[in-house]
Amino acid sequence: MSKIELLDVSRRFDRSNAGIGFSRRGFQAGGAQADRAFSERVVNQAEIENAVHLQTAGSPFMALDHVNLTIPEGQTLAIVGPSGCGKSTLLRVVSGLDTDYSGRILYDGQDVISLPTKDRYIGMVFQSYALYPHFKGQGNLGFFFKLHKIDDKAAEERIRITSEMMGIGFDALLDRKPGTLSGGQQQRVAIARAIVRNPQLFLFDEPLSNLDAKLRVQTRIEIKRLLHRFGITSIYVTHDQIEAIALSDAVAVMRAGKVEQVGEYAALRDFPATSFVAGFLGMPPMNLLTGGVIADGALQLGESRFPLPDVIRAQVHSGQGVILGIRPETIQLVRASNTAGHRLPSAGVSLSGTVHMVEPDFSRQTQTTYIHSGSLDFAVITDLDAAIVGATVEVVFPNDQLFFFDASTDLRIS
Repeated sequence: MSKIELLDVSRRFDRSNAGIGFSRRGFQAGGAQADRAFSERVVNQAEIENAVHLQTAGSPFMALDHVNLTIPEGQTLAIVGPSGCGKSTLLRVVSGLDTDYSGRILYDGQDVISLPTKDRYIGMVFQSYALYPHFKGQGNLGFFFKLHKIDDKAAEERIRITSEMMGIGFDALLDRKPGTLSGGQQQRVAIARAIVRNPQLFLFDEPLSNLDAKLRVQTRIEIKRLLHRFGITSIYVTHDQIEAIALSDAVAVMRAGKVEQVGEYAALRDFPATSFVAGFLGMPPMNLLTGGVIADGALQLGESRFPLPDVIRAQVHSGQGVILGIRPETIQLVRASNTAGHRLPSAGVSLSGTVHMVEPDFSRQTQTTYIHSGSLDFAVITDLDAAIVGATVEVVFPNDQLFFFDASTDLRIS
């Protein structure tokens, strides 16, 4: 186990030879079913950033841009962000596979720039299982010991212990080659291969994205059990925030090589530092309404006027561009033309609009209702069938649930 620190780490590439290109890696059916809205946001953001890369081909870009991170001993840090934001590059520099960086990477206070990957005691698990196809499971687990010329009896004992740790049925996989195993079984062998070498650090690079929805859940549970059992310091890169929530002690959100914010998922979701974090996390994410301007001590947004709390008013000026944020679950649906009910609204700004799409969530008995109101489009979490497509609705944005972000810097005004 180790405490890992990244101090002002940067990694620069030249676009002319960096092989920049967008791949929809990690968006197979299982991933999309598990978190469709989140996956779509990642895809859209990646396509935008890829277009920017192509426009500036030949110029250098920062895959990692002065990154500072600390992963305490025994904890798991999940890293999320759009494709191309630097997540996998970060894993490569931490592991020692990429040493062409500036800044310092410390394992328990020791700078590891000159320490080869093989001597860093790292267990690595990838999206592609990277198993040796001509070896059985036993051979894949034992290859590390052959490479380091460790006694066969010691290796067999370590493999036996690891097999017991991996749970019921794993020993049956040791006599089979990877080609005869399912995706979930191959990933179990890949995880065991990482564990068998008694690592001080685990690095996971989207390990579940090739699995179907059911196997993702099963394997996620198994990984969480192992992480809790061993208490090994871990970095877990994923596109799926459900995995990030379930497996990590903290989450880091990355964009364009920079770390936007780090903390527990609930804190990032409830107190986002930037509009990017606010619009990236959450299922569905925060509504971000752009085009607002400060005028006469209030936020003028389309045809609506939103009062500013005193603490916000003191930090803004007339003519300043401000983005308004509000969580879908905090918007109140007070009336819909297809129902007879009418809720007593909280203090806030009332808007009328038309429902143009609904997405039911039968497991929670709710639906995401998408509303068009003048120049504004936003999502509201409502009860099932509380509003249907085409219905005219009235909603209230409670004053105490509003977030304000500076339009020029993306920073939250708080």
